[in-house]
Amino acid sequence: MKRVAVEKKILERNDESANRIRKILKDKGVFAINIMSSPGAGKTTVVERTIDSLKNKYRISYIDGDLDTDRDASRIRELGVDVVQINTSGACHLDADMVLKALEKVSLDCDLLIIENVGNLVCPATFDIGAHKNIVILSVPEGDDKVKKYPVMFNIADVVLLNKVDLLKFLNFDVGKVKKELKDVNPKAELIQISATKGYGMRMWYSFLERLILL
Repeated sequence: MKRVAVEKKILERNDESANRIRKILKDKGVFAINIMSSPGAGKTTVVERTIDSLKNKYRISYIDGDLDTDRDASRIRELGVDVVQINTSGACHLDADMVLKALEKVSLDCDLLIIENVGNLVCPATFDIGAHKNIVILSVPEGDDKVKKYPVMFNIADVVLLNKVDLLKFLNFDVGKVKKELKDVNPKAELIQISATKGYGMRMWYSFLERLILL
């Protein structure tokens, strides 16, 4: 009971901070997305391609969450957008307090704020960080069993990007199974098949994101 009470208190405080973030973003007119996936699924590559394609139409800022190093942040900084790095010092997720502090440093003179969460399909799903939409990336090499193995993550997803579909011809991966299980877990989630490195499906993703920015 004590453990449950402590966890509840932590999540309640987190939700309070997440609501503060949403108010700040609303006041500034900024649309924010939270990108989550397991390590190696292609989060940073998707972010790179997205920024490179949209930066001439929209002002974009970026917050990167990682255990250590600023390697991903350095890649994005080269695209000419404002970047803030959060190193979690071992924590397996971002929380709203971390993001709230990062908002004091990142430029909010933007249309789109991209937050790249720590690579993990478990912990980030529990912590609301005040973003408007949750984007989950699942890559073909991970296997087609992940939706029901990690239902909490896919249950909070607004969009699932199925990445690295160029590898489907080489791997035993059932797209139909993923679609069915996603419908069971979260029928409201949009599934978009992409290959960030080859460009397949990315225009559909950009168009989807632009519609959200303009709402």
